[in-house]
Amino acid sequence: MTVPLLTSVIVPSLGVSRWQEEMLAALRAELAAADAELVWVHQGERPAPELAGTRERLLRLPEAVGFAAAANLGLAAADPQSAAIAIVNDDLLVAPGWLAALAGELARRPRAGAVQGVQLELERPGVVEGCGLGWNRWWQAVQVAAGEPPPPTSAPAFELFGISATAAVYRREALTAVAGRAASFFDERLGSYYEDVELAVRLREAEWESWYVPATRTRHAGQATTGRAPLRRWRAIHRNRLLVLRRLLGSRFAASLPRLAVRDLRDLVRARLHGDGARAFGVVAGWSAALP
Repeated sequence: MTVPLLTSVIVPSLGVSRWQEEMLAALRAELAAADAELVWVHQGERPAPELAGTRERLLRLPEAVGFAAAANLGLAAADPQSAAIAIVNDDLLVAPGWLAALAGELARRPRAGAVQGVQLELERPGVVEGCGLGWNRWWQAVQVAAGEPPPPTSAPAFELFGISATAAVYRREALTAVAGRAASFFDERLGSYYEDVELAVRLREAEWESWYVPATRTRHAGQATTGRAPLRRWRAIHRNRLLVLRRLLGSRFAASLPRLAVRDLRDLVRARLHGDGARAFGVVAGWSAALP
């Protein structure tokens, strides 16, 4: 019999999600069933949710520090006995059994460093938003199975490149093993984009596995908080992609730059033609910030 892993659930929040109350209610049902603790990291001056009980803790930060830093602070405050660390966005609804299924999968696979389930679109639950992280031929990180119908819950689990931090469960031992001077959980230099991809790279380098579990479901609003600053978002995406690829590709990075540039130049031209100045400028600003 698999022994359940004691779990801490971290929610980095800016307090702007209009699904926060519904999200918290669904999450609390999971916490009660697994005797897991909640660490809510609230950034800024907006009202924080009312937390109660010894297994719910609120960390209040006076200003926004970004997803990566907020998650790291949540991990530092989590119960040191927790063998599993879950990370959940505050604009995402977990289905019943989500936490138990993922923590159980982690316990069954000793080399699994991270697991996730099927992430559906909130408004269109018949459409997959993502099932994990992969790469396209342009070396852009992509959500596996995005836009497809969800697989049956009876489908077998399988290994993939990495796990999306929108709703995931990590093995604390794996996080500790890959922690570096600048990255205890997520690399704070990356802020809110590609931070989960960079963590996936470190886990793979240390021979930890990432698994996708079709039996579990979540529904995600998507860009509910980050979509408010498109220029910052596109700059971060293009900058962080290059920084992560520099580590992933190593000596092959320089030779891959022409391919990366061709795709991003195409996106820049398309953005200009559609009047999307924020995206066009973000491409240029991202490359300018990353290459030095």
